[in-house]
Amino acid sequence: MTTTQSLAVRRAIGWLTRLKRTRRRWLVPAAALLGVLAGGGYGLLKAPEYAATSYVIVVPTAKSDPAGAMGLAQAYGRVATDIAVVGDAQVAAGVPAETLRAGVQAVTSPDAPMIAVTARSSRAATAADMADSVARALVQKGAHTEAGTGVKVLQFTRAATPTDPVSPSAPLAALVGGCAGGLLGGLALLVRPPRHGRRDGRARFGSVPGPVAQQEALV
Repeated sequence: MTTTQSLAVRRAIGWLTRLKRTRRRWLVPAAALLGVLAGGGYGLLKAPEYAATSYVIVVPTAKSDPAGAMGLAQAYGRVATDIAVVGDAQVAAGVPAETLRAGVQAVTSPDAPMIAVTARSSRAATAADMADSVARALVQKGAHTEAGTGVKVLQFTRAATPTDPVSPSAPLAALVGGCAGGLLGGLALLVRPPRHGRRDGRARFGSVPGPVAQQEALV
């Protein structure tokens, strides 16, 4: 190989090395930018989601005590999204029972016999109707079993029609996506060690002479 060819090879190797370093340097910003674009696109394309909450309270009668009302409130909260309840609520809500089961969540309080029935929908009025319909269905179930349970199930407050969506806005989604993309890019740099380090390691360990080579060296 001539001197000119050797110089050209060295320049090519140096250019490739700088290119690899540049690519590694821009990995995190590129991943963050990709996350911003993905998050912002998701926030723009996804329909806004609204949430409405209706509250149901379990009141003890003369045949029961407050402790019994607490336990029954927990039980009613567990069955709030069962087919027996949402089946009665689907007509008033104007949506199928499957939509109610997927979009309604019931949460009980640990220190009060109260159930929060929260519904989510892409329409604010529909979310309020779904929450109120499930709450009224619970009240009806409680009325049917009042003689055996000794408690009354009442709707404490109706769901108010929400004015603002609970889903993240496009700027917030873009910010979250950028943070996630930058984090993933940084993890990729940490997990993937440089290749020259692995080659140096193999050369270093491969250069250790074996027993036969050591004996020949002694002779």
